[in-house]
Amino acid sequence: MSLFIIWLSAMFPLVFSPGPANIVFAASGARVGVKRSIPLIMGVDTVFIIKSIIVGYGLGEVVQAYPNIMNVVQIVGALYLTFLAYKFVRSSATKSQNSTQHLGFIDGLLIQVLNSKGWLMVFLMFTLFTEQAQLTFGEHGILVLVIWLAMLNISIHFVWVKLGVLLANISSNKTYEQALNIFYASCLLVVSGWLIIDNQIWSQLI
Repeated sequence: MSLFIIWLSAMFPLVFSPGPANIVFAASGARVGVKRSIPLIMGVDTVFIIKSIIVGYGLGEVVQAYPNIMNVVQIVGALYLTFLAYKFVRSSATKSQNSTQHLGFIDGLLIQVLNSKGWLMVFLMFTLFTEQAQLTFGEHGILVLVIWLAMLNISIHFVWVKLGVLLANISSNKTYEQALNIFYASCLLVVSGWLIIDNQIWSQLI
């Protein structure tokens, strides 16, 4: 229990912070509700679980040995976030049926595969807690951390979707809905810009 409390105190702020996936979850909740956002959550968390297994069982050393891989992923991810921001702005400017299209499982996969900060969070968790988990749970220590992170991620992601629903329920005014879409798009553009500026390849070029 003491290990879990320490783990939760370190991981909760990282998982709950408004990163790319959480912003998209809130936007999805606002647009289509909790039920229709479930495929998006499944896509994101499937990749999160795979990331945890890869890093936890040592295959993440390959990624650490070739840091440029993550730099490329970070740039592509930033471009994809920009594309999502464009889709939110476009949906706020049109009343066609396209504006009701929602993000699904494949979108969730892409968002999380291209989320370099998600990789770093998983690396951080195993760097901090692998030894303690193995001392506490023996050979099952890595698996316990994977399960804990999966449960925390899924829970927090539903919370973000619900927050989006609550924001959408404040008003059904079309202008308010358009403003929400533009707000989510702006948040994604800020994250995208930060990822590009923070990228080591970009830093080398300038």
